[in-house]
Amino acid sequence: MKAACMLILGMFCANQMVGQRNIEKIWETDTMSIHSPESVLFDPASGSLYVSNMATGNVCQLTLDGKVSNPQWITGLSANKGSAIYNGHFYTAETNTIAVIDTKTKAIVQRIPVDGAGMLNDVAMDANGVLYVSDTRNGKVYRIIKDRPEIYLENIPGANGLLLLNDDLYVLSATSVLKIDTKKTVTTVADGFESGLDGIVDIGNNEFILSNYKGILYYLAADGKSQVLSDTRKEKIAYNDISYNKPDKILYVPSFTTNKILAYRVK
Repeated sequence: MKAACMLILGMFCANQMVGQRNIEKIWETDTMSIHSPESVLFDPASGSLYVSNMATGNVCQLTLDGKVSNPQWITGLSANKGSAIYNGHFYTAETNTIAVIDTKTKAIVQRIPVDGAGMLNDVAMDANGVLYVSDTRNGKVYRIIKDRPEIYLENIPGANGLLLLNDDLYVLSATSVLKIDTKKTVTTVADGFESGLDGIVDIGNNEFILSNYKGILYYLAADGKSQVLSDTRKEKIAYNDISYNKPDKILYVPSFTTNKILAYRVK
């Protein structure tokens, strides 16, 4: 009887652990070269991180162990936020334009205006070079094909983080995770989060990590259940637009309020 009870208890504990995650901080940057970081982008091709410093209008480049290798990788931007790299070009959202930077010359080669945009925020690029960008202030998502913007989605309060996964576009509203298929069918994956969702990354097996700019990191399981990984609201440490190094299982988190990038190993 005792052995049977122990077996049942073990099975119960194992079931309770399914879908659970935790994170361990492995490094953080100093505050000398990074200022008001709103977004960080992991680039496997160059083996580096690109940090959008929103208030100073520049992008700095970091090594994967958190050292600043180029504090002024690109300058001359305005309120730059989410970023993507495609075909030798770095795309980043300004207030109402998309700035396009040649990664070799590190020069701004184009700005794509998005008429009527209130505050462009995060971007996502598909394999064909189609760009999606959220407009947080107006609750919209634009799609840009061959430099021509069009309204793709509307009525998404606080539209922010974007993620392309297979043929689906994931969009964060202020409090929910939405999935949009190629027919624009909208499915609510999860909702009821603290208002302020910011970034979303795919960590595999239909699991995600979400950031909230007030200072919360969530793990979102495949069944739609969520778990708080970190809560730094009391310390006033913001968590903004995150990025993920899937091979090494490392999450990169910019903190606008503390002028740091933090790296966490996902377990």
